[in-house]
Amino acid sequence: MYTVKVFISVRCLTMQFVNMFQVALKKTPLFDFHKAHDGKMVNFAGWSLPVQYKDSHIVSHMHTREHCSIFDVSHMLQTKVHGKDRVKFMESLVVADIAELKTNQGTLSLFTNEKGGIIDDLIVTKTDQGYLYVVSNAGCAEKDSVHMKVRLAEFKAAGLDVDLEFLDEALLAVQGPSMSRVLQEGLKDNLNKLTFMTSTVATVFGVPDCRITRCGYTGEDGVEISVSRLRAVELIEKLLANSEVKLAGLAARDSLRLEAGLCLYGNDIDETTTPVEATLVWTIGKRRRKDKDFPGAEIVVPQIKAKTVRKRVGLVSTGPPVRQHTPILSPDGKVIGEVTSGCPSPCLKKNVAMGYVDSEFAKNGTDIQVEIRKKAVRAVVSRMPFVPTNYYMG
Repeated sequence: MYTVKVFISVRCLTMQFVNMFQVALKKTPLFDFHKAHDGKMVNFAGWSLPVQYKDSHIVSHMHTREHCSIFDVSHMLQTKVHGKDRVKFMESLVVADIAELKTNQGTLSLFTNEKGGIIDDLIVTKTDQGYLYVVSNAGCAEKDSVHMKVRLAEFKAAGLDVDLEFLDEALLAVQGPSMSRVLQEGLKDNLNKLTFMTSTVATVFGVPDCRITRCGYTGEDGVEISVSRLRAVELIEKLLANSEVKLAGLAARDSLRLEAGLCLYGNDIDETTTPVEATLVWTIGKRRRKDKDFPGAEIVVPQIKAKTVRKRVGLVSTGPPVRQHTPILSPDGKVIGEVTSGCPSPCLKKNVAMGYVDSEFAKNGTDIQVEIRKKAVRAVVSRMPFVPTNYYMG
């Protein structure tokens, strides 16, 4: 029965991503490599990417949890922010306290608008090479680049020193408990020095100038490696030479991030949700809260102390899979919210989901219902992550 559910999950995910290639899709530097390795290519945010390979979605998912997988995330927008006013520039756009970051430390942050809505989520790293390194979502690449360019023009008009450099590099996510052992074989320095959300530039398996950031989207220990597009295939082949490592696609990446309780932009957060509603208050720096100097602060900061009308929560259920847009019901059948992401959990053998509910139903352990095929199915509001994370903290 569970195998059938997973098959349905992959099929639905594939149908969600594909549009029969009626438009010209962008290709990562690894496109031909994916095709040669039996990648099932689909449209994701205007890019042709593998949803899975020969292995099933569930096999790839569990391999990542137990060993090590490589994901091509070259579609993500990579940006360098240069200039002496780069921190001030970035803080004019995001909620994080970039100034307080240590050298080569990064943080998850949010672009917000003047209404407090989330324009995108991103990782900002303060490097030791005189620039900020920013990675944001492919689906928001055009919106994000325009957003940054508009602010750049304002800063330049005011005589401030800042510049943007949009990178054309490949990006590989190497994720799983074996990652450290696998990657260490290709490094001179001790990888244990690189803790979660820190970054360095190194030669990896003979490929120079790779930016390695210890982070990822699976909940496991992992890194993202920014590498020259001309040497991406060489690097991935050297990583795959280790029998611990396999390729994984979008289907596994989605279920892994959901088990880890991580948001997908456009599903779980967007410009209609604030950081407080999305339970992402921790991304807002203390100084930024006090100074109320980020976009939308006048709306967001008061929400931190006052209750919002709705709140993002985790849900666990058994029975039919819970999908995006599934209505969430109170015990007496009243609609109190909607699921934003959901799938069967390969690790838990239960359904996991997240969504927004009226705040009075947001407490962990609250019994609620989800409406599936016009039938009410019991669910429980549950703490996220659903599966414990294994980030390397040193």
